[in-house]
Amino acid sequence: MTSVLDLVRPDLRAFAGYASARREKATGHVWLNANESPWRSSADAGLSLNRYPEPQPTALRERMAALYGVAPERLMVTRGSDEGIDLLVRSFCRAGIDGVLVAPPCFGMYAVSARVQNAPLVEVPLEDRGREFSLDVTAVEDVIAHGDVRILFLCSPANPTGQALSIRQIRHIAKAATGLAVVVVDEAYAEFSSVDSAVSLLDEFPHLVVLRTLSKAYAMAGARIGAVLADPDVIKVLRSVAAPYSVAAPSASLALDALSESAQAEARARIATTIHEREALLKVLRGMKGVTSVYRSEGNFLLVRFADADLALRRLLAAGVVVRDMRAMPQLGDALRISIGTPDENAALLEALAR
Repeated sequence: MTSVLDLVRPDLRAFAGYASARREKATGHVWLNANESPWRSSADAGLSLNRYPEPQPTALRERMAALYGVAPERLMVTRGSDEGIDLLVRSFCRAGIDGVLVAPPCFGMYAVSARVQNAPLVEVPLEDRGREFSLDVTAVEDVIAHGDVRILFLCSPANPTGQALSIRQIRHIAKAATGLAVVVVDEAYAEFSSVDSAVSLLDEFPHLVVLRTLSKAYAMAGARIGAVLADPDVIKVLRSVAAPYSVAAPSASLALDALSESAQAEARARIATTIHEREALLKVLRGMKGVTSVYRSEGNFLLVRFADADLALRRLLAAGVVVRDMRAMPQLGDALRISIGTPDENAALLEALAR
């Protein structure tokens, strides 16, 4: 029987990482083991910032595990999803040998992490179906069978195109990748989606990894808190490769507050508002002069094609409305990505375009 550890870089399988002072299970009341300052800074707001933080803040890890419906040993807190992506590529891909599969147009950090690791990048472009993009699952499975890729990054809901993968599609791909590759499902926008999370497949496939983040639905982009959900053996490997203290104490404290019962209720209400605004904005934009296509989205954004994207962008910027120019990405030479704002912000967007 194969183990997910067989997919880890051979030189890292027995690698224990840096044994930081906080990884030791020592107890006491006089702490002289980490070369820290014994005095707190005047800027310290009660967080004991003169001391190094827990490598994996226990309270936050447990609360995030409960939020995502996994056991704490299946979760690693990361500096946003970016750190998780980087750690996965470095842990599983040998430089110049093990490839990374992506489905462009997609989130650019997958390719960046592959480039930094010198991991060959293999692309299976999304198919444009008019009002929705789709993944060619058969083409992905063919690449896996060829044996040149060690990690697949599947964004669901996908950024910037908006579509989500079904559980059936993910299961098909995970079965094809068994013993050959790690399948990573990036669910940064899952809270806005009507499609079920791939978390339900973690028990079935040890080589499946799910990425989540508090940056979007929980309004914590500035705190940089994400999570890798995976088999406990994968979590151990990633922790051995990670920096000793990657989660800052202020960020961990703020994230705990953002996941309180009342804060979660507020987040759910805002998610509902965002989804309502997204669907309303989609309808209005589809009927607007100069707009050639608006793609259905499961995220908190819309991908919009324009007859003259440059003119649309200039009009928006002149009105102080900033959107994302996607024209440098493959297949998106006439497209802008528009995040869903407050009702007033969305009205300002439409007014600027109509003008």
